[in-house]
Amino acid sequence: MTKDLIQLQNIGKELGLSKKEVNKVLFYGITKNRVIFLIFAIIIFSIVWYFIALFIESTISNTYPSGTRYSTVKIKDFDKKK
Repeated sequence: MTKDLIQLQNIGKELGLSKKEVNKVLFYGITKNRVIFLIFAIIIFSIVWYFIALFIESTISNTYPSGTRYSTVKIKDFDKKK
């Protein structure tokens, strides 16, 4: 593969193209695919982290943890009427 790249660069030089122009033409498809892949990966990771955050938030935000009583008011508090 490196031989092919060297040959393509030599052909580009013979045509009067600069090294920068040859590399731009050779690696355009690769960089385009990488950009699309990065955008897709960012979207997928965002969705996954959103659902993880929702799950964590729903487990933390319980008003009364399991195994506790639901009120601090006791029947004894009503016995002390004046």
